[in-house]
Amino acid sequence: MKKLVSDKEAWEGHADCLSCTLRNSVLFSGLDESEFENIHQPIDLYTLPPGSVLYRAGDEGERLFTIRSGVLKLVQYLPDGTQRIVRLIRSTDVIGLETLLGQPYQHDAVVLQSTEACSLPVSVVQALSQSNPKLHKELLNRWQKALVEADAWLTELSTGSAKQRVARLLLRLVRDEATSQCTLFPREDMGAMLGITTETASRTIAEFKRKSLLIETKPNSFLLDIRNLEHIADG
Repeated sequence: MKKLVSDKEAWEGHADCLSCTLRNSVLFSGLDESEFENIHQPIDLYTLPPGSVLYRAGDEGERLFTIRSGVLKLVQYLPDGTQRIVRLIRSTDVIGLETLLGQPYQHDAVVLQSTEACSLPVSVVQALSQSNPKLHKELLNRWQKALVEADAWLTELSTGSAKQRVARLLLRLVRDEATSQCTLFPREDMGAMLGITTETASRTIAEFKRKSLLIETKPNSFLLDIRNLEHIADG
């Protein structure tokens, strides 16, 4: 059962932003120290366990979030009640950007793997964006990144055979990583990401394991045969 994590349960105190190891890659990387000190106080750090819900579609959006570590899924629900995962959110991604336009959240943001997220008040980001061209440009870059990722999900992960879709997903999970090691999601989630049934996702993963395209190194953690998966992905 999914759980909405309250501020009381998740809040750890003010984020230690100045010493953050992701400082150069997160939203406020372009601010100088004096500007950064002005916004440090309202930023809170959340630690979120798998299955928790950061926010729900339709909730009034007062904050956006930058992800320090972990993985979340953005979920939309179809008229028949089934879910479709429209994007995966990972380290350095920013979500909730729609709140800057005064809109409610458009998806459920559900934690797949233990996550740390910094919570940013929309009012603070809006004020800084108006006075700081560097931050305004970075916000536009993040928006563009989200659009590119959404397009990729439509073109790469929603077309082709089930094998092609699963191969493309696996390759995306290790893109820009130092190794080909990845942790897989529940098959139900994989099906919702790829527009295939849970059973098809399970059969495809089992086939890839039999063919040593996936080599399990510890429970649910695999090394990928990148070259052969690329051959399948390209069809």
